Amino acid sequence: MRLRCVVLDDFQGVATGMADWSVIEDRVEVVALREHLDGEDALAAALAGFDIVVTLRERVPFPGSLIARLPRLKLLVASGMRNSVIDYDAAQAHGVTVCGTASSGTPPVELTWALLLGLARGIVEESTALRAGGPWQSTVGADLHGSRLGLLGLGRIGSRVARVGLAFGMRVSAWSQNLTKERAEAEGVEPAASKEELLAQSDFVSVHLALGDRTRGLVGAAELAVMKPTAFLINTSRAAIVDQEALLAALHEGRIAGAGVDVFDVEPLPAGHPLRTAPRLLATPHLGYVSRANYTTYYGQAVEDIQAYLAGSPVRRLP
Repeated sequence: MRLRCVVLDDFQGVATGMADWSVIEDRVEVVALREHLDGEDALAAALAGFDIVVTLRERVPFPGSLIARLPRLKLLVASGMRNSVIDYDAAQAHGVTVCGTASSGTPPVELTWALLLGLARGIVEESTALRAGGPWQSTVGADLHGSRLGLLGLGRIGSRVARVGLAFGMRVSAWSQNLTKERAEAEGVEPAASKEELLAQSDFVSVHLALGDRTRGLVGAAELAVMKPTAFLINTSRAAIVDQEALLAALHEGRIAGAGVDVFDVEPLPAGHPLRTAPRLLATPHLGYVSRANYTTYYGQAVEDIQAYLAGSPVRRLP
C-alpha cells in the first residue's frame, strides 16, 4: 500500500506542477489542498489519513498537541530551513522526522522594492483611477534619489535591500541590536546610533529582522510617533515585529505617509479585518517568498526529502 502525502496551502494550485512528483508515485499518493485549514481540530481531522505532510513556510502550526493527534504521521516537510511553529521535541517523541528545503532571499528583496516603489509613486491609486476613468494624476510622488532609507536589520536580506537603495542614489542607514559599525560600513551603509535616530531621520523604513523575544513589538506606538509624517514603513519580515494596532492607528490618523505590508498576525487575513480597508496601506497576501524559482526549490526539494526518507537516509533534517 502506498503512503499518502498531503501538500498544504497550495493556494495557486501549482504545487504538483512545480516538481517531478512522478519519481515517488509508485510509493506515495500525493494530494494538494488549495484551501487553508484553520484550527487544530480541522487540521487533525483533515490530516489524520496522511503519512507525510508538506507545509508551506510557517503558516500552519504543528504543536505537540496536534502531532499527538496524527498517529499516521511519519514525515513533516517544511519549506525553508527555519520554522518556529513546529514542536520538534514532540515530533521526535512521536517518531516524526522533520525536514526542510532551501529558500532564496531574492524574492523578498524584490517584493520589498515593489512595495516601496508602489508607495512612493502612488502606483495603485493612479492605476485604479486611470482604469476607472478617474482623475488624470492625483498624487505627487516621493523621490528616492537623495532620500534616506532606514533599515531595521542588515542581514542576508537587509544588506541586499541596502545595495538597491544605494543604486537608486539613496542615503542608507541601518540599526539592529547586534549591528556593528564595521559591518554597516562594509555594506556602504551608515550605522544609526539608535533605533529612534533611524526612525526619526528616515524617509523610508524597511524591516528585515528575525522574530524573537527582542524584536517582537519592536516598532510600536512610541516608535511610529518618532517617524516623519512624510515617511513610509515597509514590513516584509514578520508581522509581530510591528504592533498591528499601533500601525492601524498611525495610518488612520495620518501620522505617517503610508505603509507597505506583506505579513500579518493572522494568515490568511480574515474577511473584514481592519487591515483590508486601512487608508494609506499597500498590502499584499504574504507574497515575499512566492516566486517561480522559490516554489521550484520548495517542491523539488520536498520530493527529494521524501525520496531520502523512503531510502532510510533523511536529508535537510530540522531543527
